[in-house]
Amino acid sequence: MKLKVIIEPGEDHGYTAQVPALKGCWSQGSTREEAMANIREAIAGWLEAEEEKTPGDRGGLVEMVEV
Repeated sequence: MKLKVIIEPGEDHGYTAQVPALKGCWSQGSTREEAMANIREAIAGWLEAEEEKTPGDRGGLVEMVEV
C-alpha cells in the first residue's frame, strides 16, 4: 500500500505531516525528518487501531510517498 504524506511548515515553527487517505492521521516535528519519523509512527498506530475495529489481512506492507 502506498500512502501520500504531506509535510508542510507549521504555523509557528517546525513541520506538520498528514496522510489524507487516513482520516485524522497527522503528526508534527521540529524538522522535516522528525515529522516524517513521527508520521510513520502515527500511521502504524492508525492502522493498528483500525485493525482492532475490523480484523483482517491488510498485507503488512506500507510504502509512504512524501509530498
